[in-house]
Amino acid sequence: MALAPGELGERIAAARREVGLTQGACAARAAIERTALAKIETGARRVEAVELARLADALDVRIEWFFEDAPASVVSRRNAAEAGAPSPVIDRSVERLAREIEFLQRIGPDLALPTSPELAVPQTAQEAEAAAGEARRMLGYDEVQPAIGLVERAADLGLLVFSLALGDDAADGASILLSRGGVALVNGSRALGRRRATLAHELGHFLFADEFSTDWLVADDPASKREAGIDRFARALLLPEPALRSAWERDQDTRTRAVLIASEYRVDMSTLLRRLSELGVASSTEAAVVRSTRTKQADIVEHALLVPQDLAPPEFPEAYIKAVLNAYRGEEISAARAIGMLPETWSDDDLPDLPKLPENAT
Repeated sequence: MALAPGELGERIAAARREVGLTQGACAARAAIERTALAKIETGARRVEAVELARLADALDVRIEWFFEDAPASVVSRRNAAEAGAPSPVIDRSVERLAREIEFLQRIGPDLALPTSPELAVPQTAQEAEAAAGEARRMLGYDEVQPAIGLVERAADLGLLVFSLALGDDAADGASILLSRGGVALVNGSRALGRRRATLAHELGHFLFADEFSTDWLVADDPASKREAGIDRFARALLLPEPALRSAWERDQDTRTRAVLIASEYRVDMSTLLRRLSELGVASSTEAAVVRSTRTKQADIVEHALLVPQDLAPPEFPEAYIKAVLNAYRGEEISAARAIGMLPETWSDDDLPDLPKLPENAT
């Protein structure tokens, strides 16, 4: 894609602002003069190839992204955001994943994802429950099954789910609706139950066809009416009402019931407590017990509980990994590019061997 110097400069400036760098700080990172960067951004002078490579490294983007348009949903999000405000780390991370997925879709058939089913956004608690029931049927779960293998089943619907350790200051999750399929990123720095609650919430955004959503503290903060509806959808997806009512009637003390249900359905106590409260299943006394309950090492040993690793970072969906490897085998991408698309998980030695060229090849 050919760009005039002014347009390329604008894209460099936009990338700089997104990471919250001043011209001086960016220029220092890229080892160029600040006045030179100022002229590049305004189009007063052309940027040299070496300078562009240095700027890409300084801004942690690929050079080609200066020349390629971002996914339409990302552009839509930015237009709605405060002008010039730096994006949180999770915004940049999910945009990177979206760009990589769209690149893989352009060069091969491996990620021919279906589009979002576009369920109606729930306006009431009853609609949220119904939407969760429909989603569970689409995912292949019955009325009482724990939502195990949710990452793989979400991929069958077109949503590729990633987990990266983004730190305590980053949002719980983000999702982008692509022209074909979607991508969700879960902050793997959160605990297991929080990660699964986030995945269920981002799946809701995908099924309800939201273009781009970043969710801060999904499991804790009060939300707008739309977000509250998706929160309830997520809890109903993970803890279907028939299953929870039946499990809560078990002949066990309240704390033991809470520990076992949270373990079986892989939710945190906050999610379990909210679900019990919104369904009116637990008494106020029982709710107080659940509120104070934390699963201990002794519980794991005494009840022989499984300690799952759902969405332990870094995690990439299998379909995405296969698409990257096929692009490498087809020599569409280099080894360095393949490893860059699978950060912290693969090395040169892990990549498949490429077929050797015949001796008479030129």
